[in-house]
Amino acid sequence: MGHHVTVISSSDKKKVEALEHLGADEYLPYLSLLKLDGKLILTGVINTPLQFVSPMIMLGRKAITGSFIGSMKETEEMLNFCKEKNLSSMIEVVKMDYVNTAMERLEKNDVRYRFVVDVAGSKLDL
Repeated sequence: MGHHVTVISSSDKKKVEALEHLGADEYLPYLSLLKLDGKLILTGVINTPLQFVSPMIMLGRKAITGSFIGSMKETEEMLNFCKEKNLSSMIEVVKMDYVNTAMERLEKNDVRYRFVVDVAGSKLDL
């Protein structure tokens, strides 16, 4: 859409993928971007521990907190925008019988970038 895209992550592990495969213009580690008294608000579940150098947090009086994101109305607006602009995300669709394996892969950070569980397409014993 002609925008300058910057990927922000916690480490350099995804840098090559972001720049070369996803087409990002820049890649930055997140904590260094917070100004004095800045706040990092996590909006997604992370299964691995966050790692950071504590003086970076303490000396900058930075805070790390979490929040669930958006209302149903905001989610609907975002999905409509993505549809209008023909935007998609990288997902892996899995059936219910694969959920345990999917959870193991999440723990190993072996997902690019989200799992979507196909409940309707799964064979469920009711």
